[in-house]
Amino acid sequence: MTGKSQLGNFLQARRSQLRPKDVGVPTYGERRRVPGLRREELALLAGVSASYYTRLEQGQSLSASSEVLDAIAGALRLDESERRYLHDLARADRHRTRGRRPAAERVTEAAAQLMDVLADVPAIVLGLRSDVLAWNRLGHALFAGHLDPGAPDLSAQRPNMARLVFLDGHTRDLYADWPSKARAVVGNLRLVAAQHPQDTALHALLGELSAKSVEFASMWADHRVKACTVAAYEMRHPLVGPLTVVQQTLSHGPGPNVVVATTEAGSTSRTALALLAQAIAQDTIPADPAQTARRAGAG
Repeated sequence: MTGKSQLGNFLQARRSQLRPKDVGVPTYGERRRVPGLRREELALLAGVSASYYTRLEQGQSLSASSEVLDAIAGALRLDESERRYLHDLARADRHRTRGRRPAAERVTEAAAQLMDVLADVPAIVLGLRSDVLAWNRLGHALFAGHLDPGAPDLSAQRPNMARLVFLDGHTRDLYADWPSKARAVVGNLRLVAAQHPQDTALHALLGELSAKSVEFASMWADHRVKACTVAAYEMRHPLVGPLTVVQQTLSHGPGPNVVVATTEAGSTSRTALALLAQAIAQDTIPADPAQTARRAGAG
């Protein structure tokens, strides 16, 4: 999964996904062996020579300027996240170095303070590779109540949200539209991999997921890129039933990210989340949602 091969693979994949009719390229009724654009057609749209684009896609040119990359991004109809990803891949191509062991990740003081004031909101702290560095009680109960609440405190046992989404049955069942959540995870991992091409632990995780999950391998090969900082998900929680949450990333840049889950005011989802909070506050997790509702009503 080198930066060089990923750049060529990304260009080829996105070119094959772009239909001639999508960009106004006439086909004159001819039968085409592949549905996507040909290299020479993409090169013409980008305003570069076909031979140069071919070398770039084959990984034989490491000197593409920002202007050329932007032109190719425009021809491929890339959005802003995909455009940045393209530049990251090209940068990794030009500055290839040996892989290195990543530094241990820790919860920053700022993230710890933020978690303190979010006691009534499900919140988790995620590291670069989606390792769970910390979670509050409600975040643990919502996202991974079947796991040891103290697991994030031990670096060797930290849950990894990407691994949970693809390899853990409880987490898979938690999302009504699991493929949507899975694609968001893969899209985010692609962005991180392009920004940190020498991170050996990240590439080990990608290799593990590709080997253990056919669905991950298929989604990774699709080369979709997505910066998922805000997204709504319908969840089917085993304790409080269905609820819709908006997952938001509150912190960006270097260091870990704090992800929170919120619900619409006055909604049944807000009620379900309140019932979950009540259950964990009493340390009496009931066996089913109906029992939770009866206890809440009695109170």
